[in-house]
Amino acid sequence: MGEDTDTRKINHSFLRDHSYVTEADIISTVEFNHTGELLATGDKGGRVVIFQREPESKNAAHSQGEYDVYSTFQSHEPEFDYLKSLEIEEKINKIKWLPQQNAAHSLLSTNDKTIKLWKITERDKRPEGYNLKDEEGKLKDLSTVTSLQVPVLKPMDLMVEVSPRRVFANGHTYHINSISVNSDCETYMSADDLRINLWHLAITDRSFNIVDIKPANMEDLTEVITASEFHPHHCNLFVYSSSKGSLRLCDMRAAALCDKHSKLFEEPEDPSNRSFFSEIISSVSDVKFSHSGRYMLTRDYLTVKVWDLNMEARPIETYQVHDYLRSKLCSLYENDCIFDKFECAWNGSDSVIMTGAYNNFFRMFDRNTKRDVTLEASRESSKPRAVLKPRRVCVGGKRRRDDISVDSLDFTKKILHTAWHPAENIIAIAATNNLYIFQDKVNSEMH
Repeated sequence: MGEDTDTRKINHSFLRDHSYVTEADIISTVEFNHTGELLATGDKGGRVVIFQREPESKNAAHSQGEYDVYSTFQSHEPEFDYLKSLEIEEKINKIKWLPQQNAAHSLLSTNDKTIKLWKITERDKRPEGYNLKDEEGKLKDLSTVTSLQVPVLKPMDLMVEVSPRRVFANGHTYHINSISVNSDCETYMSADDLRINLWHLAITDRSFNIVDIKPANMEDLTEVITASEFHPHHCNLFVYSSSKGSLRLCDMRAAALCDKHSKLFEEPEDPSNRSFFSEIISSVSDVKFSHSGRYMLTRDYLTVKVWDLNMEARPIETYQVHDYLRSKLCSLYENDCIFDKFECAWNGSDSVIMTGAYNNFFRMFDRNTKRDVTLEASRESSKPRAVLKPRRVCVGGKRRRDDISVDSLDFTKKILHTAWHPAENIIAIAATNNLYIFQDKVNSEMH
């Protein structure tokens, strides 16, 4: 990073015309599959778009490994709960890929209430020469069949078929904020504001409630669940974060209902920083286990923190994402931006972390060199082979030529959703209705 950032080339960006942007086009989740060959995005219109990485071309050096649209399908439709007189949005909250078991791919997608399992398959051959059917598929008159033939498979244009395999409904009273597939590849969990449920991928009509923080009297409610994730290697461990800034690690071997956590990760508050906004900005919006399973990454409004599973008292690393906004919290509260839920991501070797910010900026922090950089996802830099230049936000005093003033930041342009390729330096950035894919061409292997 640092000097290396100048070598960061843009691989591809998928842009829709800004003048026709609708609410339905806004990207709401981004997720690479386990190999990084496929990338799925979900939007507020209930659509899922899958991109596939093209094979590297020996002829065109700069077009290697670009992502192109592979399949698009409507995952969820708007619904209406007549008992509660509530409209259920079609917006895709989360997408999670299942580990690949055969030639087909599978993913889970969820809106506020319903989780669906989708199967994605390819077909490039079709059978011809049936004995009892004609070319149009109609049954022949048996009296006309005088000889038997062996049907053959003929090549055809590649067809990608997406089919719904399971629908997991009626498991949540409140809005689902996260889903996570277990390392046992048989179960997954879904979390809403007050409860976490454990599902078996083959059973749709029942789930097990493993966390329930709903008080007997709702007036006693002091916190809600904001995110949850299974440990990448130990199928009995999972973590969930809360709006009070704490993390709870739970072990499903201890009890069927994991209301009593195994470990509580919480940083004591600095009394000198106490303000009206303290609780709001300390709410954890995302939690991610490292690939090694040793660390956890959390994002709150102003910082990203790295926690060691063996140390509950405080995070081992804290990085300021946009500390220059601390003086702007009052206006950010008035325009509701203070409630924005930013996600965070690890690179494949757990050495670099990434998260989004405002003005279409995103931040990267190198854990080894302690360098950090601010980059911008914009149309100007989205031309193939363009170089991403580091950006700097100026709070006051002297300004350099390319610096941007904190007062001129655009808070409507926010990068909430990011994803990092599991093995290479390729990142996916969702900026409103645009998906940007950047690739570090020089340092393409993990450092």
